[in-house]
Amino acid sequence: MLDHRLNSEYEELRRTVAEFAQDVVAPKIGEFYEQGEFPYEIVREMGRMGLFGLPFPEEYGGMGGDYFALCLALEELARVDSSVAITLEAAVSLGAMPVYRFGTEEQKREWLPRLTSGEMLGAFGLTEPEGGSDAGATRTTARYDEATDEWVINGTKCFITNSGTEITGLVTVTALTEPIARSSEEGEFSSPQREISSIIVPTGTPGFQVSKKYSKVGWNASDTRELSFTDCRVPAANLLGERGRGYAQFLRILDEGRIAIAALGTGLAQGCVDQSVTYAGTRRAFGRPIGANQAIQFKLADMEMRAHTSRLAWRDAASRLLHGEPFKKEAAIAKLYSSEAAVDNAREATQIHGGYGFMNEFPVARFWRDCKILEIGEGTSEVQRMLIARELGVV
Repeated sequence: MLDHRLNSEYEELRRTVAEFAQDVVAPKIGEFYEQGEFPYEIVREMGRMGLFGLPFPEEYGGMGGDYFALCLALEELARVDSSVAITLEAAVSLGAMPVYRFGTEEQKREWLPRLTSGEMLGAFGLTEPEGGSDAGATRTTARYDEATDEWVINGTKCFITNSGTEITGLVTVTALTEPIARSSEEGEFSSPQREISSIIVPTGTPGFQVSKKYSKVGWNASDTRELSFTDCRVPAANLLGERGRGYAQFLRILDEGRIAIAALGTGLAQGCVDQSVTYAGTRRAFGRPIGANQAIQFKLADMEMRAHTSRLAWRDAASRLLHGEPFKKEAAIAKLYSSEAAVDNAREATQIHGGYGFMNEFPVARFWRDCKILEIGEGTSEVQRMLIARELGVV
């Protein structure tokens, strides 16, 4: 018999993170958000709680948990604020996970203890100005210099989360290590005849330039920047995994990351329900709470339906991942549905709040500003539909 309920360990984690989000994040995040400041104080506390180490083994400083545990934490954080949630998501699934999945034992020992403790944040340098959804259209190059046994990197990356904080320690960069290479069957949306590799670039490396943070519509308390590399040299030993396997590596990382983003989207969708139910019960119009109106009740019912279905979708995908089963289609479904549910719920929550929904002191205004990027980041909704269709054998 299928039992969708959480076991006691998962439930304790969920409750602990929910209390942290309500007691620590909620009272402070609004000010960070409006000032566009990174919440170092909150991030340090998350590190002390072990959230950055949730899915990693204890031997690397982790908590010995799994990806499902990470997603539970992301949902509860996003239920209150998405800037904090995306900081954790990017640091773990995009920053530390590539090192854990593909790194040598030496690389794991060097980087993971600091990444899993939250002492250091990692970033994933994939997207480029001319690439966008075509993640395989990499133009950044890495030339091997035999004389010095180094990679020489040149190129630009954009929209990179956690790349310019005071505690950022590394960026894993995808780069062309040969302009034209052997053919492969791993391509999705770009020519496969390109050798792409992943290389760890520590912050502070000469030739590695971090631009000023973007002025964003949402996620204003998270760090997002453009990166440039000009004859940036790193040791050959910084190659992450096998040369030429970078494309396959980031496809795996993105598949997993879509489950995490789906959990984050679920949290935002549920947060919209939470705020709207409270407001509908206290806001009075025409002599009674607005929640007594069937029009409001139906909005709330639809919002709860979307959040509930979104939760089932990401949990199904995460369960398949943990059991070693194929999960690409289910991850795409979860990411697509949850992101659109978040946008729909944020719109309805703003409508229920009326004029107050347009005021930044109300969390739903922050939710409205944060939701749209979920339909874009880590694969647009259009890309998710392409993936789902491909898994169905349509193309």
